[in-house]
Amino acid sequence: MSMDVFTQLGQFDWNSFIPFIIALAVAYVVAKFVNFALKKAAKQFVGKTKTVLDDLLLEALDLPIALGLGCAGLYVAGVVSGFDSIPLFWAILKELALVVGAFSAYKIFAAVLRWYVVEIAPVKKLPLADMETTFRRLAGLFIFSMAAIMMLDTAGVEVSPLLASLGIAGLAVALAFQDTLGNFFAGVYISLDRPIREGDYIMLEGGYEGYVQKIGWRSTQIRLLSNNIVVVPNSKLASSVITNYYSPDKALAVLVPVSVAYGSDLEKVERITNEVAEKMQQTVKGADSAFKPFIRYGSFGDSGINFNVIMRANEFTDRFLLTHEFIKALHKRFAKEKVEIPYPKRDVYVHRRK
Repeated sequence: MSMDVFTQLGQFDWNSFIPFIIALAVAYVVAKFVNFALKKAAKQFVGKTKTVLDDLLLEALDLPIALGLGCAGLYVAGVVSGFDSIPLFWAILKELALVVGAFSAYKIFAAVLRWYVVEIAPVKKLPLADMETTFRRLAGLFIFSMAAIMMLDTAGVEVSPLLASLGIAGLAVALAFQDTLGNFFAGVYISLDRPIREGDYIMLEGGYEGYVQKIGWRSTQIRLLSNNIVVVPNSKLASSVITNYYSPDKALAVLVPVSVAYGSDLEKVERITNEVAEKMQQTVKGADSAFKPFIRYGSFGDSGINFNVIMRANEFTDRFLLTHEFIKALHKRFAKEKVEIPYPKRDVYVHRRK
């Protein structure tokens, strides 16, 4: 390989080197002027749009455009000076083009990712801010690895054994970091599919319930009502049955079981209970004042007739105060109206032997 290079250089007329330098200098000046004109025109265009995507792309492509124009200038200088007759010139130019292409692809991806995190993710309530760096690094690793392989292939290096070795090494790494990769991809799924979002109140299959504090690339933090943090690996969270009390909206029904004695006037009980429930819906903080509560008799119990009072709270934690105030008010009203709330009774019969 080295002998071919020296042979090519030895056969070249070095009197063309001076025209090459002159042509390269002229190409550099032209490239600078074109780059300046393109930037000025682009800034006028992006200033009229509302999105930040074009601003980020303009900033990201500043250096890649300059490098691309530099490669174009190098090509023109080589053609003018006759350097294009040397295969080594084309090899170097192809390598530089691959570097510029890979760098441009990485900068474009980073700009689009930044736009999505800043402009789109907050609207869709996607917690991608903490994962932006991870996505950018993974994309950079992939893009520059592919560029390096293509550069080796362009230089005449056999890349098939290298690809096979990389495949085996990648499999070994995947097996070694199986749990970590599983948590990462589960975190990506949670962020994109959005079964839960930061700030939601959820209950897991295992019994933990609380507010989603943070969705990271490896784990999710849940703040319990006791103000403790439970850290759940994303792989377990993705495979768990989740009850999201904030989906599709925060408001939820509050069912309070009640029982009255068999001798009670059920029409009267229904009227009294509805009056108390309606008052609670209007006065208790966190109750849905627009909701009209109602009751439904459900069963004949061992000691009385059972029914449920259906009310509505603005969100999950508001149900505690609503239930608390309703039970106090209903107990007081039942006592005033002489409605009996039964308690478990057992009749014991004693048989005497004669």
